[in-house]
Amino acid sequence: MLRAFLLRRALLGLLVLWLVTLGTFLLFFVAPSDPARTLAGRQATPEQVELIRHNLGLDRPTLVQYLDYLGRLLHGDLGQSYFSGESVGKLLAADFPPTFSLVLGGAALWFTLGVGAGVLSATRARSLVDRGLTLLALAGVSMPTFVVGLLLLYFLFFQLTMAGVPVLPPDSYVPFSQNPAEWARHLILPWITLATVQAASYARLTRGSMLDVLGEDYIRTARAKGVPERRVIYRHGLRAALTPVVTQLGVDVGTLIGGVVVTESVFGLGGVGQAVVQAFVSGDLPVIMGVVTLATTAVVVANLLVDVAYGLLDPRIRLA
Repeated sequence: MLRAFLLRRALLGLLVLWLVTLGTFLLFFVAPSDPARTLAGRQATPEQVELIRHNLGLDRPTLVQYLDYLGRLLHGDLGQSYFSGESVGKLLAADFPPTFSLVLGGAALWFTLGVGAGVLSATRARSLVDRGLTLLALAGVSMPTFVVGLLLLYFLFFQLTMAGVPVLPPDSYVPFSQNPAEWARHLILPWITLATVQAASYARLTRGSMLDVLGEDYIRTARAKGVPERRVIYRHGLRAALTPVVTQLGVDVGTLIGGVVVTESVFGLGGVGQAVVQAFVSGDLPVIMGVVTLATTAVVVANLLVDVAYGLLDPRIRLA
């Protein structure tokens, strides 16, 4: 039954992917920018602009252009950038590792910290610990990402370096395949930046979910039977409480893979976020469509993984 459920969700994900690519493609044609005019420059004649438009295939009917794009997409070809002439697939392949590394490490950190803080608050509801963690969560939610990043750079990089303790390296990205240790060192501050902002939401979500679960009849029954409190909390309570948290994790990870623009910019990592900003400014349709396709695919895959996690966390879903 779980297999049929996942198959339905996969087909729904493909439908979503098609609708998003179609919507993005159509929005490009109602936008006021003209890539041919941008490429030609202000001094270009109408004939030169028309020639560039013809070379790019922009003078063909919209439907023909979209069908051509869809056909190439089905063969794994995202097209070529209007401005650099490079393959969009190669451009994204170069920009994807920093973004994926940032989101992967940040998600592991914020999930661990958020869930841990949420469980601690829920098991000590209305205590000093609970109030203190709630205050920290509110502060984390209220802090803009760029502020957290700049503060971390100032105190944990510049000040330590000026004091002669260069513990952390300057902002850049080192591929994992080149040096795993340096890869992690260069991403510590970006990971903490993401985790500081995101963990606060997970702590509040986990706390609320845990409080609801701990009030259920089966939890009271388990305690009445003398089941150890630690097992009640982590074996029975947390497992049921994680369902909405895992849902939020799937949405956040899938969305952020489409580009963590602010964090990437603050720490100079490059990545998908900065690539899509440049593409929107210049009106580079193939790059925009490539990033949208990548981001949508990431969201769809993340949600499929969430559905699998549902089946592991809640056996009732396997019977749905």
